[in-house]
Amino acid sequence: MPVEITWWGHATCTVRDANTRVLTDPLFALRLAHLRRRRGAVPPAEARVADVVLVSHLHADHLHLPSLAGLAPGTRLLVPRGAPRAVPGLRRLRQLRVTEVAPGDEVRIGGLLVRVVPALHDGRRLPVGPHRSPALGYVVEGEARTYFAGDTGLFDAMAEQVGPVDVALLPVGGWGPYLGAGHLDAERAARALARLAPRAAVPVHYGTYWPIGMDAVRPHEFHAPGDEFVRLAALAAPEVAVHKLGHGESVRLEVAR
Repeated sequence: MPVEITWWGHATCTVRDANTRVLTDPLFALRLAHLRRRRGAVPPAEARVADVVLVSHLHADHLHLPSLAGLAPGTRLLVPRGAPRAVPGLRRLRQLRVTEVAPGDEVRIGGLLVRVVPALHDGRRLPVGPHRSPALGYVVEGEARTYFAGDTGLFDAMAEQVGPVDVALLPVGGWGPYLGAGHLDAERAARALARLAPRAAVPVHYGTYWPIGMDAVRPHEFHAPGDEFVRLAALAAPEVAVHKLGHGESVRLEVAR
């Protein structure tokens, strides 16, 4: 059975594997503070259907309380350890089954094993939260092993700590004209791809949100990261099949181990 990946925009993806639906960092908003959605419609109701939701870190474009509040009652939600203390609004989402996790944890969901892996990123709630929670990545193991990196920089032990994977969902940009520390741009994402050596990759976390009133400021950082990643990945990891999806598009991948 193939794994199916749908990219809804930003870091929000649906992974279908082993008859289980996994949703990553759901963000279903036209506007978030100073950001507006410039490309792709707000995902349809079907995007909110999931057996488990993975939240990578506490930044509001990844842990978005209104989007989480729209999930079906009983949905399983994995969040970084300490998240309910750092983001009190999480405690009001009593309809969800919230589990706090940290790197090294493993959680079984239906026919899947979800492994929690480290990420190199400031995981605090911003502007500056007093409580720290780890930024996380996840490896979803079913028919395939799919790595959702969340937000992360490139770090030396990435391949070792993530382990062998078949599919990598890698951030290649951001939501503003400049990327700070703890992020992957197209070039660093291509280097990460070479280290991880999956069979396939999907670029995410670009070309969706942008600050209001800044459309003309370094616009290539909004439009170019996906194509730039495709180009650089072909040089750094030519054996990897890269699938650049449009908003709402899906790819089905046959994985033979």
